[in-house]
Amino acid sequence: MDRDVALDHVERIVETVESVEMPVPVREVWVYGDVALGLDPIDRLDVYLTKDMLMRGDRSRAEAFEAEYGVKGVGSSVRASWAEAHPEYLRVNDNGYAAPEKCLAAHLLDGVDGEVHLEVCNASFDDNVTQHLKGAVARDAYEEILDPRGVQLWADGRRDEEAFDRLRDGELPFPTLPAALEMLGLDAEEAEKASDAVTEYRAAQTGTSVRGDVV
Repeated sequence: MDRDVALDHVERIVETVESVEMPVPVREVWVYGDVALGLDPIDRLDVYLTKDMLMRGDRSRAEAFEAEYGVKGVGSSVRASWAEAHPEYLRVNDNGYAAPEKCLAAHLLDGVDGEVHLEVCNASFDDNVTQHLKGAVARDAYEEILDPRGVQLWADGRRDEEAFDRLRDGELPFPTLPAALEMLGLDAEEAEKASDAVTEYRAAQTGTSVRGDVV
């Protein structure tokens, strides 16, 4: 994907989060990996969203949505008002319940054609990078590591225009992935091994993908 095209996609994602009700509250928008590094073209566009879980849902429409669309959890896992406005973006998990990360992907990536991954979690990017690293090392599952080289573009209703400008200009200095993983505590040999696993895993992914996580 051409870098300018990828950044246009990112800009539209931020504009949508800013201006349109989402299935769940979104607190942060980040990009990481290839696009943060200034590569052109990029192999894959990686976007990270920090979301909140609904604490006070509206379950009054849940039965109606289940009857009409076969989707459970409207009003508890995703906003009923959003589902009423955008039923075409409703997506479910394996149990038939509305899946916030899949709903976000359907809404935000509508019309995006290319290699795109959306990572969705209730924790901030930095916290989740640490959690993924700990879990991956403990399970010897290095492919689960999140590339820590990320850029925060939007947080709590405010856009970071300077970060956008520097991203457009490719002016953000980042270390190599092994060096970044060493900074997070891995020794040099393990960092190289983990970096290879992450690279191989990403190369095997195709199309649009989404992963939801709770920390």
